[in-house]
Amino acid sequence: MNIRYRVTLSEEERPQLQALLAKGHSRVREIKRAQILLAAAEGATAEQIAKAIRVSAATIYRTQRSFVEQGLEAALHEA
Repeated sequence: MNIRYRVTLSEEERPQLQALLAKGHSRVREIKRAQILLAAAEGATAEQIAKAIRVSAATIYRTQRSFVEQGLEAALHEA
C-alpha cells in the first residue's frame, strides 16, 4: 500500500456524507466509510482515522482508492 489516494470532496459530496451521518439509519459500513472520507478530506492521516473510527488501515486505503477511482457511490457501497 505505497500509493496514496487524496480525497477531495466536491460541494455536493460533503453535505451528502454529512446527511448520511446525521440520518443514522444507514448500515454501519456506510457510516464508517462516510466518516473515513470526511476525515481524509480534512487532512487526517490514516493512523488518525484508524484510531478515531476504529477501522483498519486496509479499510481506509480501500475506501480512499474506491472514491478516487470510482466515485462516492462505489466508496460507500460494496460491489
